[in-house]
Amino acid sequence: MKYRILPIAGDASPRKFFRIISKKDSKIIVYAEKERYKNLIVYSAINNFLRKNKILAPKLYGENFSKNVIIVEDFGNLTFYKILIKKKNKLPVYKKLVDILIKIQKIKIKSKIKSIGNKTYFLDKYSNKYLQKESDLFFDCYLPLFLSKKKSFKIKKKAKKILSRLYKKLNFPNSYFVHRDYHTQNLMKVREKVGVIDSQDALIGNPAYDLVSLIDDVRIITSSKLKRQIFNYYLKKTHKIKKIEQEKFLKDFNIL
Repeated sequence: MKYRILPIAGDASPRKFFRIISKKDSKIIVYAEKERYKNLIVYSAINNFLRKNKILAPKLYGENFSKNVIIVEDFGNLTFYKILIKKKNKLPVYKKLVDILIKIQKIKIKSKIKSIGNKTYFLDKYSNKYLQKESDLFFDCYLPLFLSKKKSFKIKKKAKKILSRLYKKLNFPNSYFVHRDYHTQNLMKVREKVGVIDSQDALIGNPAYDLVSLIDDVRIITSSKLKRQIFNYYLKKTHKIKKIEQEKFLKDFNIL
């Protein structure tokens, strides 16, 4: 059988992607020499977990972990980012993406999920330690581009105390599936459905986290009005957050 292998654009991870095309179909080769456990084993495990819960994630077709390779389903090139930047009326599209997020958040969480070769992977819980690690990226990677090491460290030390106090004020328990990168470039249009990719960083955490990623995505310029509309639609559609808890949820959203 004749086939072609073409390199395709990667993401922020150390993975490399290739599209293998035959007359019959196409698949994606994922190659990860660095952090291969997270980017191959964990990625496959979480995709499998989502698929079992009726969420469209890439199906695993084959693996050769010793060679740093897995082969997964090809969702094509049409991200919801590409769709949204061309849309004047963005709200109906965002509603569709919120519906999928709510469906994900309704999944009964298991910390123990199966990965390649029927091995067990434990889905970790969010903690203030994880949140501090995430906000550290700003101080360690961004600030040094503009300020001296000494000044960056001083700001980091002061800000971490403030952030620590804020993180302790989060209201909702860590009991929801959190994708951790739920934005429009990781959401694909696949045969009129929403495909979810790049899920290897998932944890059990706060329900506001992924909603923040979707609404406050810096890649797309949206009005304050649209942000409010998406937020209110989420509150209207989810039954887990009762009216008395909505103020607490907004506080969590703002902190995250």
